[in-house]
Amino acid sequence: MTYAGECFCGAVKIEVSGEPEGMGYCHCRSCRSWSGGPVNAFTLWQPENVRITAGDDKVATYNKTPVSDRKYCTVCGGHLMTGHPGLGVVDVFAATIPDLNFTPGLHINYAETVLPMKDGLPKFADFPGAFGGSDQQLPE
Repeated sequence: MTYAGECFCGAVKIEVSGEPEGMGYCHCRSCRSWSGGPVNAFTLWQPENVRITAGDDKVATYNKTPVSDRKYCTVCGGHLMTGHPGLGVVDVFAATIPDLNFTPGLHINYAETVLPMKDGLPKFADFPGAFGGSDQQLPE
């Protein structure tokens, strides 16, 4: 499958192909601040499955930390994706690819939540062990 997306104004267009490596919610302060919401819905993709198809010259990157390459449109400021080079994945915000059937599988950084969610999904205090976290899960 191939899914198309774009920034807020449409100047930057992206495409993701295949299936995401995972989907879920991040509750960390950085994601909340960057997304402007109480939780960030993420979809993780292999870097080779994410392409900017238009407006590449209008994409800028902000690096608050070395673990996240946050990309946004310089025209409208719309957020597009965050590369995580150390993890080998790119987080394309679920809202950026509206035709993807968002099916979350977990919550990460739930110890920082400001919006408790009761949905039966695993809630990791930080990250699963496979991503370098403690693997500790918290109750709903």
